[in-house]
Amino acid sequence: MQYKEFNLRQTPVNGFMPTLKAYLIDDNSTYTQEKRLRPAVLVCPGGGYEFCSEREAEPIALQFMADGIPAFVLDYSIAPANCYPEPQNDVFSAIKLIRENAKDWGIDPNEIAVCGFSAGGHLAASAAVLWDEEPFKTPDGSNKPNAAILCYPVISSVKGVAHEGSFDALCRDDKKLREEMSLENRVSEKTPPCFLWHTFEDAAVPVENSLLFALALKKAGVSCEMHIFPKGQHGLSLANSDTAPNNDMIVPRVQDWVKLAILWINDLFDKRSLGK
Repeated sequence: MQYKEFNLRQTPVNGFMPTLKAYLIDDNSTYTQEKRLRPAVLVCPGGGYEFCSEREAEPIALQFMADGIPAFVLDYSIAPANCYPEPQNDVFSAIKLIRENAKDWGIDPNEIAVCGFSAGGHLAASAAVLWDEEPFKTPDGSNKPNAAILCYPVISSVKGVAHEGSFDALCRDDKKLREEMSLENRVSEKTPPCFLWHTFEDAAVPVENSLLFALALKKAGVSCEMHIFPKGQHGLSLANSDTAPNNDMIVPRVQDWVKLAILWINDLFDKRSLGK
């Protein structure tokens, strides 16, 4: 495995330098007789747009790496110094950097998935629905994610459903922007296929966030796989002892989400030889 770290800006933004950590496979020829390009996953940790959770960063990347999928972790701009559109600029910059270097890193440039948790799920979903809209669109579509994995994501700004802290951090007191960042209303036929999972018991980010997004995907004709686990609080990450700060966050049933997401990626990108 190779580990690299990149700055995503030439100069810091309000004193902060967003970075991309890359976990790369050394030599594809050790896997098959012919070198082939692999899908990649860009991980966006949660943290309410106020910090980037370490529990939802490297441990996630290593899970995908263990199954032969190069992974990246985004340390993106956060409040109070930086709010919208800086986190979104960071995720799009990361996607473009991965795509620019895809062949050198053994990655298929048409198989880049974003994977986000909680507020990081909102950021990943932002990339999925806003990539072809101003001010983010690019002439060549180099910022487009080809898939999105949304883990107990913040989606809706509707009262009673919204995670208020995330929208306060991202949008401050801009009510119009808050409405625009209710992402179930931004889904279109240009949104890439999505994988979602949530827990029914999530009290911090209600399961309605994923349900609303899935319904919007259905209406737009966009492929979606969704899993709702009956037990488990918010922020489970891998739901095992590697990422759980206490025993209540070890939920064996929820641990299956990683395997399910990898199977989904393999099927979506027709890489059925991976993970077997």
